[in-house]
Amino acid sequence: MASTTIRTNTETGTDTGTPTNADAAGAPTQPTARPHGAAPAKAALASWIGSAVEYYDFFIYGTAAALVFGKIFFPSFDPAAGTIAAFATFGVGYVTRPIGALLLGHIGDRHGRKKVLTFTLLLMGLATFLVGCLPTYGQVGLWAPGLLVLLRMLQGLSAAGEQAGANSMTLEHAPADKRAFYTSFTLSGTQAGLILATLVFLPVSALPEDQLLAWGWRIPFFLSAIVVMIGFWVRRTLPETPAFEGQAAHGQAARMPIVELARGHKACVLRVILAALVAVVSTVFSVYTLSYAVNTMHMPRATMLTLLILANLVALCAIPLFAALSDRIGRKPVFIFGALGSALLIWPFLWSIAHAHTALVFVFGLLLSGVVYSAANGVWPSLYGEMFSTRVRLSGMAVGTQIGFALAGFAPTICAAVQGNDPGNWMPVAAFVSVTSAVAALAVATCRETYRTPMAELGRRD
Repeated sequence: MASTTIRTNTETGTDTGTPTNADAAGAPTQPTARPHGAAPAKAALASWIGSAVEYYDFFIYGTAAALVFGKIFFPSFDPAAGTIAAFATFGVGYVTRPIGALLLGHIGDRHGRKKVLTFTLLLMGLATFLVGCLPTYGQVGLWAPGLLVLLRMLQGLSAAGEQAGANSMTLEHAPADKRAFYTSFTLSGTQAGLILATLVFLPVSALPEDQLLAWGWRIPFFLSAIVVMIGFWVRRTLPETPAFEGQAAHGQAARMPIVELARGHKACVLRVILAALVAVVSTVFSVYTLSYAVNTMHMPRATMLTLLILANLVALCAIPLFAALSDRIGRKPVFIFGALGSALLIWPFLWSIAHAHTALVFVFGLLLSGVVYSAANGVWPSLYGEMFSTRVRLSGMAVGTQIGFALAGFAPTICAAVQGNDPGNWMPVAAFVSVTSAVAALAVATCRETYRTPMAELGRRD
């Protein structure tokens, strides 16, 4: 006989005492626990800071790959091949993400969200600091790019559990009528991490070329030790989520979350994989176009880094606003607007770079990354998380997003390869971004709308 649960009131997040039945996988769902007082705001803050720390580490690698790594780790290649090789090491971090998703998703759904978030923070910090310690190709030959790839893989393992864990933590702490708004702080933290990474690289990139390549590029990686300590201090006192605690207290935590996911949530996992392709917009904007503008079109490094900072400052404001809008009108229309809008705006943005038109680069860059992409970026944490029950939420989000993000990670490599040595061959790149964004929009169009669904009923087939 299936266990009953307490229905959560959609508007207030409080218990109504209405029993519900088994979840989508046929297993009993957890009794809904009451919120931990100020825990929703604390969870949002912890997710924001933790994501900022994690993605500061992750993005300084991308910036270094665009500006430096092709010259110090692959100097024997011609410039175009060296850029492709450097971007490939950036993409390698996404290869290990599905592996990390399986491992950390199991731990998070079986033993709790907090354990995953502590582990991912420390692993990312250690791997990033060690990148700054690496010798160059000129010092140790092939050992240098080999060690670089290994550390990038460890970064990928960490990132696989970070966003899914932070999103699950915040979603399950949030008031029922503001789940998208609270979970959006995870993505706002990601933008803050990119801003911090770019701000650190601005003075470093202003160094003379020989000093930048000799020692200047290492500074942002060494500084990661400081930001990791800040993030760990914030997260260590965060309570476990009421949804998971209620489940664990009644012995209802999934023993094999991946097995349950495969049995009852395959369609949702596939939708998340395809929807996560919208992240191609982010990696192309922050990594590929940075290299294209600076190394190919010879626009000033400071100009493009300033654009990255401004776009992410705009996104810091836009993401919670779009998320709050989705709490009122639904997740699907907001996400689809962001995905299809990005598919259109990538064309004038790349055209502006190809013609080195600085003013238009800023106009279209801010519209693309700062405003329109933020609609999809701010909504997906709640949209994806609400597709799954508490028993498999972290695993479902981690596996689905990280497989989709794997293509996004290699998007700069794909773009550099299809462009080749022709500076004017930007249209295939724009077409690639448009197609992936359209696929993401189509996947979300087939989803069930869940913004008014009580927490205890999320992930049901009925």
